[in-house]
Amino acid sequence: MKLGIVGLPNVGKSTLFNALTQAGAEAANYPFATIEPNIGVVNVPDERLKVLSDISKSEKILYTTIEFFDIAGLVKGASKGEGLGNQFLSNIREVDAIVHVVRCFDDENIIHVDGSVDPLRDIENINLELIFSDLEQIEKRLSKAEKQVKSDKKLLPEVELLRKLLAVLESGKPARSLELNEEERKLIKNFSLLSSKSVIYVANVAEDDLLNDGVDNKYVKEVKDFAQKQDDEVVVISAEIESEIQALDDDEKVLFLEELGLDSSGLDKLIKSSYKLLGLISFLTTGQMETRAWTIKKGTKAPQAAGKIHTDIERGFIKADTISYSDLVESGSMAAAREKGLVRSEGKEYVMQDGDVVLFKFNV
Repeated sequence: MKLGIVGLPNVGKSTLFNALTQAGAEAANYPFATIEPNIGVVNVPDERLKVLSDISKSEKILYTTIEFFDIAGLVKGASKGEGLGNQFLSNIREVDAIVHVVRCFDDENIIHVDGSVDPLRDIENINLELIFSDLEQIEKRLSKAEKQVKSDKKLLPEVELLRKLLAVLESGKPARSLELNEEERKLIKNFSLLSSKSVIYVANVAEDDLLNDGVDNKYVKEVKDFAQKQDDEVVVISAEIESEIQALDDDEKVLFLEELGLDSSGLDKLIKSSYKLLGLISFLTTGQMETRAWTIKKGTKAPQAAGKIHTDIERGFIKADTISYSDLVESGSMAAAREKGLVRSEGKEYVMQDGDVVLFKFNV
């Protein structure tokens, strides 16, 4: 999974990125401290893997991962060349979702590019830049397609979709607000539109507001109200506190979170929201060599899940020996689970569930 972190300059993007990935990106109190996108790979925490590893006596544990892209701070007019212009835009066209960091704290010592803290204005500025960039792309694509459709009528569905997108974008609405049929959903994937991507708003708050998830913070309330109307997610994080949390080892991390009165880190909350927003689940494989988590879309059938491991397994799929994580742990071993009849033999139509522990049988 790839997530692009965006936001205005000095809202805490790079501080958050550093905390999440421990990658050491430059975090400075001046605009455009981030020029090229920084990329960090983060393991998705999953306590189930350690338990399964102990049961199987696995030699290693492999977590599923998220790639975070820290994109240069935007300013109003970026799509027309202001600030770093379109430089950042190409960097996030291929991400699965956008993590939009919004400043929700007052601090006269930290410069705001527009002179004051106003999260809704900041959100609108960035959303409009994404829309303007998409609009430019759609106009070019439509102009070309309208010429080609005269000799190739197969392009007519694409031309009709491009015209719909043009109208929506010109009205100042994101591409994801357009209702699409199945054929249009397939077509739009080829366009890599920025405003079609799902968004998680990260409300960056001071430590005091973190303890009650920003309930008393007027800025956070504004962001949550806005996101709810858009069916987007909101995660309340203190980038500064997250920096302290992620610098600790696992045991110290638990104690620190308890002292702060928190039940999870910002990274955990962000990952949970990412999975929810994108409709993702994890299935698990375990054995003597390794225990591993694999990320798939909800609704994925067994053969396609097998294909995440290797295309040969999908192509030669026979069946999937499947057991729920809880049943396996309760049984104590795969052998004991089989004796109890808890291991199911699932076929090609089986829809994978989160926490399924699977052994795929195949023949190529």
